[in-house]
Amino acid sequence: MPFIDFTAIIEEAWKAYDSTREIIRIVDISAKVSTNHVYRVTFTDGNFIIAKMSYFGMFEHFVEDHSIIDTLSNNLPAPFENFLARALAKGKNLFVYRYKNEILDAWVVFYRPIAIKKRLPKRLDESQIIKLAVQLALFHKACHNTRNTLPPSSKTLKTDIDHLLQIIETEEGRFEHRMHLDEIKEQSEIFFENTNILKSPDFDKIPVFVDWNIGNFSVTSSLRLFSRWDYDWFRMGSRMLDFYFLSRVVSNVGDRTAFSYYIGPLMEERFLIFLKAYHQVYPLKEAEIRFLKEAYRFFILNYVIKDGRFFFHELFAIKLQKEAYEIYLPSVEKEFNADIILKALNI
Repeated sequence: MPFIDFTAIIEEAWKAYDSTREIIRIVDISAKVSTNHVYRVTFTDGNFIIAKMSYFGMFEHFVEDHSIIDTLSNNLPAPFENFLARALAKGKNLFVYRYKNEILDAWVVFYRPIAIKKRLPKRLDESQIIKLAVQLALFHKACHNTRNTLPPSSKTLKTDIDHLLQIIETEEGRFEHRMHLDEIKEQSEIFFENTNILKSPDFDKIPVFVDWNIGNFSVTSSLRLFSRWDYDWFRMGSRMLDFYFLSRVVSNVGDRTAFSYYIGPLMEERFLIFLKAYHQVYPLKEAEIRFLKEAYRFFILNYVIKDGRFFFHELFAIKLQKEAYEIYLPSVEKEFNADIILKALNI
């Protein structure tokens, strides 16, 4: 992308929001693995807010997702009433600024700063795994209880995979995925076939944040969920969409700087410990466990293959997409066994 002064866009967005408060400093605090930009915006009075800029996906989905999160943040019951970082509103509506020219279509939303306590350790012990499982079960329950109060969402797993199939029919898409067109079609067909058998489109849809790496949330000293930010992969869908990243959090390897998306964590004994504790608080169903395989397949097809080069920086995207074809997708049928999990949970 040609040089673009992103801080100037942030300044422009803030002037559209409230031109009476003067900015003295804008600092880029972005994670360096993605193309999204996050800034700390400081004002002359010393107070600051967080600005998030995105230009991947669709503007309408960006607004839709943040509108849902905004309502969710207000409607979640205790102890999660202050868990989510809240976006700023102007008048009655969530404020979203759209910057558009011949080069860039970017969108800015502002967040109030959120308190951060402790990060999870890079590798959890068994007692910590159990505590985290209980917290996620309670959080999923709370999200389930608020689901009927939220604005509508137009995104579904089917629309995203359909979009991928549309992309590979375009000239640009055929070129980008030229070595793997048949594989994408085959994996998409397997996904549709298996989700229809499981009737997963009929599963309850709750707000899911998908990416639960330990840099996206904080906990108290007793491992209660305390605060959550970073909504890049937020969507409405089955709670099972959260579980792949949760399996990575509790995996034997633990959190890593150099990351890959192997399916292995879903079959680890440590993840079974997590699921057992979760299941006691918020019981899982057989079809949901069998859907875990398709949730993983969807993650690879949608977030790594379809959106990877837009979301991840180029070197990460190239590495992950190469591994997707060589390792991740071939491993789905070979390595995932729902029966082992169902037996462990006595389902």
